[in-house]
Amino acid sequence: MILRRTQSLCPVCLRRLDAVYALAQNDPNCVELRKTCPDHGQFSVAVWRTLSSDATEVAGQPKAGGPGNAPVPAFESWSRPKSPSYPLHPRTAIDQGCPFDCGLCPAHAQHTCTGLVEVTMRCNMTCPICYASAGGAGRETGGDPDLACIASQMDALRTASGPCNVQISGGEPTVREDLPQIIRLARERAFGLVQVNTNGLRLAEEEGYAAKLRQAGLDSVYLQWDGVSDETFITLRGRPCMEFKRRAVAACAKAGLGVVLVATLVRGVNDGEAGELLRLALQLGPAVRGLHVQPAAFFGRYPWRLDEAPRLTLPEVMACFTRQVPEFVRSEHLHPPGCENELCSFSAVYRRVDAANTANQSVETQKDVQPTLQWLADAGQSCCSPRPQGAGGATPSATDATGATAVTGASGTAAQQKASPAASHEASLAAAGVPPSAEEGARKAKQFVALHWRGNGDTTSEGTTGAQGFGAASAEVDGFSRFLSQAGAERRFTLSGMAFQDALSLDLERVRGCCIHVLRRDGRMIPFCLHNLTAQDGTRLYAEDAS
Repeated sequence: MILRRTQSLCPVCLRRLDAVYALAQNDPNCVELRKTCPDHGQFSVAVWRTLSSDATEVAGQPKAGGPGNAPVPAFESWSRPKSPSYPLHPRTAIDQGCPFDCGLCPAHAQHTCTGLVEVTMRCNMTCPICYASAGGAGRETGGDPDLACIASQMDALRTASGPCNVQISGGEPTVREDLPQIIRLARERAFGLVQVNTNGLRLAEEEGYAAKLRQAGLDSVYLQWDGVSDETFITLRGRPCMEFKRRAVAACAKAGLGVVLVATLVRGVNDGEAGELLRLALQLGPAVRGLHVQPAAFFGRYPWRLDEAPRLTLPEVMACFTRQVPEFVRSEHLHPPGCENELCSFSAVYRRVDAANTANQSVETQKDVQPTLQWLADAGQSCCSPRPQGAGGATPSATDATGATAVTGASGTAAQQKASPAASHEASLAAAGVPPSAEEGARKAKQFVALHWRGNGDTTSEGTTGAQGFGAASAEVDGFSRFLSQAGAERRFTLSGMAFQDALSLDLERVRGCCIHVLRRDGRMIPFCLHNLTAQDGTRLYAEDAS
């Protein structure tokens, strides 16, 4: 049965092909993406599996009907319609069509939430899995863009996308001695959140390094962390990592940096550790603002054949949490995004609750107390996990760090209505059955991430950039911005997942809704999956940036 039609690429020659989503012939719980190349034949890949065919094959996954085996959403029900929002200043013209004209072109249907600036392809590790194929032979020296080039890239991003969030990436950014200067370049341009994507090795080993980056203007560390055992790290990263990563988190917490743990999940390797990784993220303390998981996509460097890679689908990742830690995560907590395409991600927002220590507890017992999570249903109004809202629905309730809750009805007071025409307009569109704009989803995404993932205090002079600097600073402060300003962000914890696309799973409709864009040295912006996408033989869709 065909459920949906789209276009994709041949994983061998990268030719554009018609494709369909259809139920797998031998598994009614699985939806596949299918396509046929006239030269290389038929291809299919699982993209949505609601129940493992044999749950006992995956560690931590109970059999159907067993304890904690909560259902995950069906393919047809996982939906979040949006009205396209095209680039205000397209960088490239439409010539060959998607995905060959990226820059962004006039047909791209979403604005930038996060701009990635790759400042090096060097790395102090050589992971068996690396989307960027960083490190290794030929990557140890040379080829880094200079500060003038990086400044030009950031200027192009600011012009095209306004005060979006910036992630400084690579390679491993901390191998650059001038990383503090790069962070200052981003801070000078008033981006909403300045984040570094890192393996954490230098943060752990160099005393005072985290504080130096914080002083330069860094808000957040996107810290690669795949599991709770060194066996997992040896498989995916080529070495033990647990000890130095703990030290990296401690250094970030001391410096006042926010930390998001980022795990690549691979079937049969670490999917059985997802629940324990969530527990560990909470145990590491309030500096850890969230856990973000990515079922492995197979581009760049990976040790399997593309067609034999051990894939996990997005609902299987959701099930890892609902089955392994049902006391924390339930299926109704998880929502599709209001920013990118619904098949790309899920998220939920919680309040971190530290168990109260009593006078009768020993110091050792207090150390073993496990923090818990309280689901914040109304925080789903964030772009990352928005709940569709009609004219008669409720606006977000905000729970502050002390536990006090403020709830504002959708009608609100007359003064609130007058101060929030944007919210009234959005409610009117919802009542008329018009999907919210992708641009509005992007705005909320940028605001939410900037506020909730940053560390303690504020590195900006204004002090409000993260909550209100994305189009709201020059317009009325709407209900969502008011919610963020009261949200008690230091106690929030986000759980999110994103399924990147490779040459087998690529869906051009999803690509057109992408909000994570990689800056090229010529100022073009390429959706993340297309920037990294490689054919079966390693040929890149987009050639590496020239020096």
